[in-house]
Amino acid sequence: MTASAPAFPADAIRIRGLSKTYASRNGQPPKQALKGVDLTIPRGSFFGLLGPNGAGKSTLINIMAGLVKKTAGQVEIWDRDLDRDERGARLAIGIVPQELNLDPFFTPRELLEVQAGLYGVPRSERRTDEILATVGLSDKADAYARTLSGGMRRRLLVAKAMVHFPPILVLDEPTAGVDIELRQQLWTQIRAMNERGTTILLTTHYLEEAQELCDQIAIINHGSVVACEPTEALIGRLDSKTLTVMLTEPLGDIPPALQAFGAEKARRGNGLVLRYRPSETAIAEILAAISAAGLTIADLTTDEADLEDIFLQLTRSTAA
Repeated sequence: MTASAPAFPADAIRIRGLSKTYASRNGQPPKQALKGVDLTIPRGSFFGLLGPNGAGKSTLINIMAGLVKKTAGQVEIWDRDLDRDERGARLAIGIVPQELNLDPFFTPRELLEVQAGLYGVPRSERRTDEILATVGLSDKADAYARTLSGGMRRRLLVAKAMVHFPPILVLDEPTAGVDIELRQQLWTQIRAMNERGTTILLTTHYLEEAQELCDQIAIINHGSVVACEPTEALIGRLDSKTLTVMLTEPLGDIPPALQAFGAEKARRGNGLVLRYRPSETAIAEILAAISAAGLTIADLTTDEADLEDIFLQLTRSTAA
C-alpha cells in the first residue's frame, strides 16, 4: 500500500537562486536588487526578514505577491511553483502592505466582502464576521474606515489579507507609525494566529520587535542573505556581555586581578565595567575576583548583546 502524501508541506516558502535586475532608467545603470537569494521558511514559523532600506526586502515580497517579475531563480509557496502555478501560489499567501490603502467610504465589513469577491471566495464560504473578530474589529464592522484609528486600520489590513484563508501571512512593516499600545494589541492577535498554525513572515525596522516575536530571522543586505538562523543562535554569534558593578567603598586603582578581565572604571558613580565572552569566562569567576580584591558589591547589572548589535555588525561589514 502506498503511503499518502502529507497534508501540508514541511516548508511554507522555498526560494532558490532568486535574482532580480531592474532595467536601466533615466540614464542610470541596471540595478541588481536580488543576487541569488536562497531562503527556506518552515511551515508554522514566525519568521523575520530584516535589512536596511534598499536591501531587497520589498523586491522579494513583491515577487512573491506577483507584483514584480523575477529575473532568475525558483520560488515555491506552499509547494506551488510561482512559474507553473502562479494562481495557486498567490492564493496561499496574504500580503499586509506598509501603505494604508483603504477606501475611506467603505466599512470593514464591506471591504472584506469586496476583497473576498476579488479572490473568488463564494458567499457561502466567506467568514467576514469571524475574521473581524480575530483582529478585534467586531464592534467597528459597520463604521466607515475613515473613522478608524491608525491601529484599527492596520488590523483591517490584516483582515483583508485573510479573506481567502491563506496559510501564509506576510507583514510588511505592519506597525510603522503605530503607538505602543496599539502595537501590542496587533501583536497579540498576530501571535494568536501563528499559534493556530498560520506561518508569519515579518519585515520590520523595530529590531526589538523582531527579537521578541520571531523564532527565526534572515538578514538581507545589498540583495544577498548574510544570515539566516534561529533568533537565539543569531544573537549568540556575538558572544558578548557587559557587567557593571557598583561598589560600596571608594575605588582607587583597578586591582591587577580585575585588570586581567579588562575592567574599566564606570563613567558615572563608584563602579567597574567589565566586558567578557560568556563562552570563555563565567560570571562567577569575575565576582570571585572582585571579592578577592577586597571590594564589596552594592549592586550589579548585566547587558547582553541583542539583535541590533548583530544586525549592525552584519550590515556594516558586508560590502556592496
